[in-house]
Amino acid sequence: MGIKDCHNTADFRQLAKKRLPAPLFHYIDGGADDEVTLRRNTEAFDNCRLIPSALADLTGMDLSVNVLGQDIDWPVFCSPTAMSRLFHHEGECAVARTAHKHKTMYSLSSLSTTSIEEIGASTSGPKCFQLYIHKDRGLSWDFIERCKESDFSAMCLTVDTLVAGNREKDLYTGMVIPPKFTLRSLLSFAGHPSWSFNYLLRKKFELANVAGKIQEGTGKLTSVVGYMNSQFDRSITWEDAQQAIQRWGGPFAIKGVMSVEDARRSVDIGASAVMISNHGGRQLDGSTAPFDQLGPIVDAVGDKIEVIVDGGVRRGTHVLKALAMGAKACMIGRGYLYALAAGGEAAVDRALSRLRDEIERDMILMGCSSIKELDRSKLHFD
Repeated sequence: MGIKDCHNTADFRQLAKKRLPAPLFHYIDGGADDEVTLRRNTEAFDNCRLIPSALADLTGMDLSVNVLGQDIDWPVFCSPTAMSRLFHHEGECAVARTAHKHKTMYSLSSLSTTSIEEIGASTSGPKCFQLYIHKDRGLSWDFIERCKESDFSAMCLTVDTLVAGNREKDLYTGMVIPPKFTLRSLLSFAGHPSWSFNYLLRKKFELANVAGKIQEGTGKLTSVVGYMNSQFDRSITWEDAQQAIQRWGGPFAIKGVMSVEDARRSVDIGASAVMISNHGGRQLDGSTAPFDQLGPIVDAVGDKIEVIVDGGVRRGTHVLKALAMGAKACMIGRGYLYALAAGGEAAVDRALSRLRDEIERDMILMGCSSIKELDRSKLHFD
């Protein structure tokens, strides 16, 4: 099986599983506890049916949208994901360049393995930065200034990781950063020599945005959970979020909103958007899915703030259902990470192409020539 045999997210997932050592694949693939929420994120879309229209003039197609102040050609952009160089040596730059090629936005994690400055230099496309508030507030505010200097377009504050979720697959596999060759993982790493050679011979692994500032980001071995639990500030409040918005002074989203009340608070503090997200099912297991919460949040604040869906999106039809419910756009994370692991930039290019093709084809089958035509009259719920 090669990249050309991959036609959807599930195919790229299978290829990524073959090409990554087990600890790294399960880090991408896993969720918290029993992974009920991880599964529910995608299954929620199955409770909704699309209602197509017939005999519409479909000679033109407009998928464009303005989100977080950026004009993008289609209503999907790339979620922030940590440590992309772990999964392929081309890492974050490969995804950022590909997002620009496909005229959409890329989001960079605070815990990236490529720095803010490197991403700023690698692409002139729209870029969003995902802010985590560290215990060292000066470090967090410095992220904002660095993003301004590197021409980032927008920012989001992730609010659902005050403590890391119980990701038991990481415990079983001994997932640490940087990867450590142990008796438990030795056979898996030995069985993936291409990945192992790239890891050992290419640029040294580090958490690029905190390297030289925090010991845990500069080579000290720690679990991913250990980093979050030791470095993220649990005392943050809505006042801190408002301060971050004011320091940035541009389009700003609150990521990790799952309740109507929190969406309303986001409006009150001046956020531009809310990203309905449960961190891909990696935090609180048993929580509701983003698509489940979309309708109530849109009804409450959709006329005051942009509403973005992050979680469970695997198909073009999922995107259409979210847009019809009132979302401004959708985000994908695993959808491009599987591809990155499967074959680097070329595979990410194919994954984004296939997803956009799905959306356009599904729009034609829906009898819609513009995403503006998607509304709740196009949906039926079981």
